Amino acid sequence: MSQPYQLYGMPASLYMAKARSYLRKQHIPFVERSAGDPHYGAMIAPAVGRMIMPVLETPEGALVQDGADIIQYFESLDGGVRLPATPDTAVHRAIAHLFELFGGEGLLRPAMHYRWNFDEYNLAFLQNEFPAGLLPGADAETQAQIFDYASSRMRKAASGFGVTEESMPLIESSYAEFLALFSEHLKTSPYLLGGRPTLGDYGLIAPLFAHLGRDPYPGMMMRREAPAVFRWVERMNVPEQIAVEYGTLSEALFADDSVPQTLKQLMAYVAAEYLPELEAHVAFANDWLDAHEGIETGTNGLADAATRFIGKAEFQWRGIPLKTMVMPYRFYLLQQLQDSVAEASEAEQDVIGRLFAETGLAAMLNLRTHRRVERANHMEVWGPDLRGS
Repeated sequence: MSQPYQLYGMPASLYMAKARSYLRKQHIPFVERSAGDPHYGAMIAPAVGRMIMPVLETPEGALVQDGADIIQYFESLDGGVRLPATPDTAVHRAIAHLFELFGGEGLLRPAMHYRWNFDEYNLAFLQNEFPAGLLPGADAETQAQIFDYASSRMRKAASGFGVTEESMPLIESSYAEFLALFSEHLKTSPYLLGGRPTLGDYGLIAPLFAHLGRDPYPGMMMRREAPAVFRWVERMNVPEQIAVEYGTLSEALFADDSVPQTLKQLMAYVAAEYLPELEAHVAFANDWLDAHEGIETGTNGLADAATRFIGKAEFQWRGIPLKTMVMPYRFYLLQQLQDSVAEASEAEQDVIGRLFAETGLAAMLNLRTHRRVERANHMEVWGPDLRGS
């Protein structure tokens, strides 16, 4: 019997949750290992060029970094996987990519707010979780130092995602709206697009498990205020299909590429919640690229190849100005949505265009940076300038 895959990260990691859920749902044997594992420090981190998670090590010793790339790795294997995460039909593919982007990137504000601004409920839990994930077995003093360092960095990062004193009440009302909309959708469907999880579900599970479903305060809130969402979180974290409340259930997606009204309402929420930020980030990135014309193709244009953001962009969100970090990785996911639409037939593109227009998302189909974001050697890098092509 071949060796299982090794998945490196930590239980509290948002992006780890995406990869873990996918592996479980596909019945892929794997061993979860800590980012504090000696092998990670000695071999994995140097090979991928930064301390980042998740990283998958294959039985042959190859490395795949990033949840989206891990899913693509398995989806592209000969013979496919048990439950394909990429829908066969064009409209569902576009929606799946939309929620993969929104889940991992558009729900960061509530994820960071509810983790780091409720110490009365969360602190003891986090003080245990972070040392256990970063340096298991360390003595109490070292563990305390690890947590203080990590939590200080994460609390500062929260402001970079738009968590401020002014925005906190709006974050809470925005998240409550999301929970209500997702709960309504889950009344008749166990997943976003029907009887099995797709890329969109794996995007959403990242924040909805690691931070918002597992940390004490938001986890308690989810159980109390959105039990159907909590049930979905449970469903996404087991290999079997736990969906008895739906009766006899097939693993098929909605028939005929259909989109129920509850899902359209979720898409409209994404338009209001996330599109202004994404538009501001693309505009900032294009100005930044114009100011850095000499960037070598295949690099990120920064002194440190491991840096993940290029600056901050300001935009209006729920009636207040916010300034958030511009991360090229988001454009990488956005491109996958746009590429999936470009591969559809003309008739399918027309249907997708009308759906995205109906839900306020039409602009997302045409938001492009002057240079594509590519992934090379486990890093986000800039491709050639597209304006000359």
